[in-house]
Amino acid sequence: MLRTIANNEVDNVKSPKRRFKIWRIAAVFIMLIGVGVLLQKIVSEKSTIPGLEEQITLQLPDGSIQVINEGNHNSITSTTGNVIGSIKNKSLVYDLSIGDGPVEYHTLKVPYGKKFQIKLNDGSLVFMNAGSSLTYPSRFLPNQTRKVKIKGEAFFEVSKDSLRPFIVNADRLNISVLGTRFNVQSYEEDVVTEVVLTEGAVALYSGNENAAQNSTLLSPGEMGVLEKESNVISKTSVIPGIYTSWMSGQLVFREMPFKNILKKLERHYNLVIINENEELANEKFNASFDSISINKVFESLREYHGIEFKRVNDTIIIQ
Repeated sequence: MLRTIANNEVDNVKSPKRRFKIWRIAAVFIMLIGVGVLLQKIVSEKSTIPGLEEQITLQLPDGSIQVINEGNHNSITSTTGNVIGSIKNKSLVYDLSIGDGPVEYHTLKVPYGKKFQIKLNDGSLVFMNAGSSLTYPSRFLPNQTRKVKIKGEAFFEVSKDSLRPFIVNADRLNISVLGTRFNVQSYEEDVVTEVVLTEGAVALYSGNENAAQNSTLLSPGEMGVLEKESNVISKTSVIPGIYTSWMSGQLVFREMPFKNILKKLERHYNLVIINENEELANEKFNASFDSISINKVFESLREYHGIEFKRVNDTIIIQ
């Protein structure tokens, strides 16, 4: 045993270059591990900002996220650091004069319990409801179609531009316009996508642009409905104010299944609702509520429809 150790010591003394090479490889290996851990920490921190799901956020193409503070007048910058817009009067306003630099696609997300407005680079306004997201370019190019994508619900006021049609994609439905005002509702859990026109004209079609030849045209006061399962579009006459009342803080339900009403209440008040009375799930109700507390909403449902409930912190339980 002692001999073996002594021989090893002699070998080490005779091979200083080999020993230095081993230590250099080990140092590089340790450094690579450190860099990997640091990168993992940065990515983890970026995706786990405390309370991010309750904030209005703007996501840029590189994955970075900017929190939108409604009360501040902060500037909005692109991934290259250029100022492209700002927060004004609780709205995100893009600079109409931006004409150079790369086009970036941004995604604005509005959480439960909040509403928010954005003014796009062409001057079009989009008023977004709770639990919605909008993907759009930082600027619209000359003589090219303006395209955006909505998930959730939003009211659009599209600036007229005959050279640049405006197309809104809502899941499987495309809405083609030149300049008009309309409401779109297309949440992921909805079995239909609804478009209610208040001014101008729109064309609805499902699929790619080739399908636009067989589009369904809407006039003011009409609602187009896409059945997601069958991909069939129909239209009917409606009272637009019922479908745009959310913009003024009202909740109006007409012949709506109880389970859909509960989901709308969850988004509007930012809380969890558990329905333990399954018999009510598909029953349809008519109801209207102004800007009142969630407790008063359910007290009204109990008074007029006999629906019992209890509240535990931020959770409503239907009994």
